[in-house]
Amino acid sequence: MTYPADVEARLRADSAEIISRYPTGHARSAMLPMLHLVQSVDGYVSPDGIALIADVLDLPRAEISAVATFYTQYKRHPTGDYLVGVCTNALCAVMGGDDIWEAVSERVGVGSDETSESGRITLERIECNAACDYAPVVMVNWEFFDNQTPESALALVDDIEAGRPVHPTRGPDVAPTFKENERTLAGFLDGHEHEGPSAGAPTVLGRRIADERGWTEPVAVAGSENETNGGDQA
Repeated sequence: MTYPADVEARLRADSAEIISRYPTGHARSAMLPMLHLVQSVDGYVSPDGIALIADVLDLPRAEISAVATFYTQYKRHPTGDYLVGVCTNALCAVMGGDDIWEAVSERVGVGSDETSESGRITLERIECNAACDYAPVVMVNWEFFDNQTPESALALVDDIEAGRPVHPTRGPDVAPTFKENERTLAGFLDGHEHEGPSAGAPTVLGRRIADERGWTEPVAVAGSENETNGGDQA
């Protein structure tokens, strides 16, 4: 490992705190947040980061690498200050996601999983941002920018490239950098957890209608067909 001594010491201390959140004997459960921790320092899952996690958890490096390549949130090469993800899955696509992608890709000058010359923006196509109620959606470092248009998305990437703060529709008042948000995903609060709404009116519309009409979910009765089927499936 080639981390400077102070950086390695900080990573090991933070790793110990992460591991302490899990029951004794289950340290390997800390691997996922530790991968985010490494990204908060290196901007991706670096070879040094893999080596450190393997050493701390006493696991083979190949096992750490296998996990890191399975999940798309873990990046295997350096990521820009702002990871801009444009959803082009079915609903977002028909609502304008494809047009947004083409406009943003042309403006930034890179394709999916590529980084702008300035190092400010890494673009990626997203298969689903899990925000269909606000389609089309763009995410910046996992923060939501809802109901986008090609024009608003271009203004967004222009602001990022110019170093101006960008403001998510939900979540923190100002979008953090990739490394800042990765530390949050590792489980270290950044002080912005109470800013902005997490869900808007479209998200909870079904719940509101159900409450107004007194609808509730079915309750299984012991020995009923529903319970039996559920048991068989389990």
